[in-house]
Amino acid sequence: MHTLLAALVVSLLGGFAAMLASRRAFLSHALGAGACVVSVALGAAALARILTGSESAALCVSWSIPYGSFSVGVDPLSAFFLIPIWIVSLAAAVYGAEYMRAYRERATGVSWFFFNVLVSSMVMLVVARDGVLFLVAWEVMTIASFFLVGFEHDREEVQRAGWLYLVASHLGTAFLLVLFLLLSNRGTNLDFASLRASGADAGVAFVLALIGFGTKAGFLPVHVWLPEAHPAAPSHVSALMSGVMIKMGIYGLVRTLLLLGPMQAWWGYVLVGVGLSSGVVGVMFALEQHDLKRLLAYHSVENVGIIALGLGAGVIGVATGQPLLAVLGFAGGLLHVVNHALFKSLLFLSAGAVLHATGTRNLESLGGLLKKMPFTAAAFLVGAVAIVGLPPLNGFVSEFLIFSGALQSGARAPLVHAGVLAAVAAGLALIGGLAAACFAKAFGIVFLGMARTPKCDHAHDPGWPMKSAMALLALCCIGVGALGPWVLQSMSPLLESMTGLSHGWTLQEVEASSAVLVKVVLVSGIAVALFSALWLARAMLLRGQTVRRGPTWDCGYALPTARMQYTASSFAQPLIDVLGQLVRARDEVHRPTGLFPTRGDYHSLARDPWKESVFAGLFQRAARLMDRLHWIQHGKVQLYVLYVVATLVALLLWKLD
Repeated sequence: MHTLLAALVVSLLGGFAAMLASRRAFLSHALGAGACVVSVALGAAALARILTGSESAALCVSWSIPYGSFSVGVDPLSAFFLIPIWIVSLAAAVYGAEYMRAYRERATGVSWFFFNVLVSSMVMLVVARDGVLFLVAWEVMTIASFFLVGFEHDREEVQRAGWLYLVASHLGTAFLLVLFLLLSNRGTNLDFASLRASGADAGVAFVLALIGFGTKAGFLPVHVWLPEAHPAAPSHVSALMSGVMIKMGIYGLVRTLLLLGPMQAWWGYVLVGVGLSSGVVGVMFALEQHDLKRLLAYHSVENVGIIALGLGAGVIGVATGQPLLAVLGFAGGLLHVVNHALFKSLLFLSAGAVLHATGTRNLESLGGLLKKMPFTAAAFLVGAVAIVGLPPLNGFVSEFLIFSGALQSGARAPLVHAGVLAAVAAGLALIGGLAAACFAKAFGIVFLGMARTPKCDHAHDPGWPMKSAMALLALCCIGVGALGPWVLQSMSPLLESMTGLSHGWTLQEVEASSAVLVKVVLVSGIAVALFSALWLARAMLLRGQTVRRGPTWDCGYALPTARMQYTASSFAQPLIDVLGQLVRARDEVHRPTGLFPTRGDYHSLARDPWKESVFAGLFQRAARLMDRLHWIQHGKVQLYVLYVVATLVALLLWKLD
């Protein structure tokens, strides 16, 4: 553990040095990104030593803070979540070293400081074994990400997104405070080993955890901050937040399930309901978006929904004594945490490269970038294929496990359970189909066809730091997909701790699913080899031949223009017309008028009903309440000191009582 803690110190010191060197941009980038890279290398080495038994997996040091100690440790769940944190942090840091050069007028050193603080706080969060330390790391993570979201703080939409994120995060933290108080049973020790709930308290604790951690994860309907904050942040920060920070909510929820004792079936039903609503509505909102980063942000809502489906299926399997469902549900849900971290970070970095080259995220202003940015297009395509769950990439593996577990277990389950598992399978199929339509739109509109505006004329692929970050994540997506059977087998210790099953039961279910995945990998490998052989044969046949290039036939038009192409709105319109009620879609149409019309516009808009109808009203009422308390804030420092002293006296009296 000492090496792992040293890695955190290196990251924090490097971030602080980058902040001091803000006046020298190149040095600031080198210190911030370099410290993160070194920290990841040290952390990975420490994890390897811990897993091989060469280094202690736990450390506990007493401290003066009440209700706990500095207790850290690495178990299978912590080790599993450390992997995506470090992979995505490494890629984001290398990418940011080039991406942040465009912000010459801003204090990029401060951004690097909070970037490294965010990475360190997430690592501390997953190794914490004490409630106080956990909550401190949680709060540091929230504050650091708030400052990263507000990097371009002079823009009104960034200010709005930052404050919305901060308010939503602290509302979730309020539920977590109550959760830990409940689990402590009014004791004086918040060490995880002593936190327990029983009877009715376990159900209340589950609901508190679902709301508190679900707010950070982005579950519907407490997702409203997510599509605002992710587009506002710099692209490498968006990748880090969407790829791993929101998974800290998943980690907290899973850790709470382990603390609560025997799992109850209704917890699984609730998780399945949350997963279905988040998955279907999230992808519908994504399909309607015209901002590329906002589109990707709504897909985060969709994918945490898929994770919730897997966790819900696993909980039902444990509660009802169905080993196959328990193993495959938890395996698919937890593996999708890693998979989503990889392909969503890749997509955000690819979108950042497009923004870096064109200066816009608006789909209607892009087009034809495949020829100008072939590397970025290939990286985005890998991420798109992975996120829609197509073989042989990693998204398929985790979704297949959840789907397979639901179908196989539902066929021999009681009627009530069979109905829930059928909903899981049907929901996954619907989500996958809508996601495929959405990314066909995104890739086609951005990279295919002709440029819609002059912003694309001088676009080009980024430099090697941004390329290498995208290449790393793309290779990870391909690698996890190709090695899916062996990745699943390596998860056996984690699945044993999650399900409570013996090694024999877990190994039996894992091996059965691995055998199917091996066949999928072989078939996919044959298909890839055949495609490569055909491409090579075509290249050899065309060698030495004169190849002429010209415009497409385009229905006989001699001079096709970009205005003849599908727009993002028109591409999605057929699906929105059918399912638009879920997202309250509406059209804005300006019809051509006169004998010689000069203008005609059509735009489809989707407004988030939870944000506008529910949370907007709550935030307005909270703001009015805060306005009534302005009399407390009068600028007199001596009275502020008096408030602090009075609070300390009250706490001392309460403690003495």
